[in-house]
Amino acid sequence: MPGSESTDLTFFLDTDNSPFVLFDRHGSIVYLNDAAEILLAYVDKRELFDLALSYAPNDFGTRTTPMELHYRQLNFYAVTVAYQDEEQIGIRLYYRPRTRSNQPVDPSRLKMTNINTILEASIALFAMENSTRFDLLTDADLPEFKLDQNGFSKLLRRTLHLFRASADLHISLTMAVGESIMIDHKRRPIVRLTIQANGRYNDEDRTIKALADEMRIITLLDEHRILFDIPFIQE
Repeated sequence: MPGSESTDLTFFLDTDNSPFVLFDRHGSIVYLNDAAEILLAYVDKRELFDLALSYAPNDFGTRTTPMELHYRQLNFYAVTVAYQDEEQIGIRLYYRPRTRSNQPVDPSRLKMTNINTILEASIALFAMENSTRFDLLTDADLPEFKLDQNGFSKLLRRTLHLFRASADLHISLTMAVGESIMIDHKRRPIVRLTIQANGRYNDEDRTIKALADEMRIITLLDEHRILFDIPFIQE
């Protein structure tokens, strides 16, 4: 291909949403793209290196293997492993598409909202009936964005109630760097709310999932934690 010798392929790798890591034969990282930097906040590099070795092709070349991989809220459905010599091996992971409702967002239900204010009000109500200690980490500079205020307040109250037996509750609210979700054919940034303790009740998980789905909020429910990925909509 004319001019291909001068093409900077790292630009295309860096902007790829699929994590890609290139290792040397000893497991040290030679190169990783931006998506892989995010992934390595959730999984140790040695685990990825061992995964690459386990699913490498028998001979030089590439091999793609379907599999379910979960690193906290990051979910993958396949990996490709490639090598062309004994010195380096690369692995690429493929994100599983986030499930989402086909119903369009109803703009009449959305109001410009300071989500920190709603969160603090919900915590105050919860604290009136519980002796839980709170470890709260929020981004005070998070801009206002459009949200169903009544629906989200209801979702928060029900969610906090599931942690009513917890002595300590850890809550964080931040922008999810490098991640986004498609809403009404537009890619939106994500505001991530995580509520975590040493355990929780699960009697209202279905209700919480249904409430979140109505607002196009992606939900992760596990034994010790509930995570919400909230679409950041400003127009």
